[in-house]
Amino acid sequence: MRTEMLNFETANGPTTAYIVRPDDGGEKTIILIQEWWGVNDHIRDIAGRYAAEGFTAIAPDLYRGKVATNADDASKMMHALAIEDGIDTIRNTVKTASEELGISHFGITGYCMGGTFALRAACEIEGFSAAAPFYGDIPDEDVLKKLRTPTVFISGTKDAWINSEKVAFLEDCAERYELRLASVKYEADHAFFNNTRPEVYNKQAAEDAWALVIGFFNERL
Repeated sequence: MRTEMLNFETANGPTTAYIVRPDDGGEKTIILIQEWWGVNDHIRDIAGRYAAEGFTAIAPDLYRGKVATNADDASKMMHALAIEDGIDTIRNTVKTASEELGISHFGITGYCMGGTFALRAACEIEGFSAAAPFYGDIPDEDVLKKLRTPTVFISGTKDAWINSEKVAFLEDCAERYELRLASVKYEADHAFFNNTRPEVYNKQAAEDAWALVIGFFNERL
């Protein structure tokens, strides 16, 4: 694997993206959006896992260099990040990767806060061929109805934040607007994919979801 940093400008100043490429291939590219902690070791590890599966993984830094180490700081940083700012960073990641790396097709995924941005980006940014948000918040109906990207939305039935009511709203919108969205639910808690958090990590659900998403991206990209 090869790692590098991508430097680019956004409306609110410069930032970077962490890139991992496989030794061979890598034409299929995943934009990986951070949890509320930032682009930490866990997100870098996931990027490496994508590279091991043959994808190029690009993790833009929505916090511009900041990383939280406790939940209080993570919450403050997440709430200080405007939706428009995060979406602009993702849009400029796609633009810069297209221009500098010659990439034309992207998938997008993210976890927790990253799932929120991944789903919204799939609604509002052109150029995504597939999206796989994990337990992110659901945008308003006027945003969600614009979704044209094939999407797999992954959630946990024990999640008190992205709860059953929110997921039911998403599923209702998908049916009414004939969105290309599949809702996949596991008997698991919020952040069940994060293997650095033993209090919520669910190995079986995480491994099943990973296999599902890898198959989905391989099919769509």
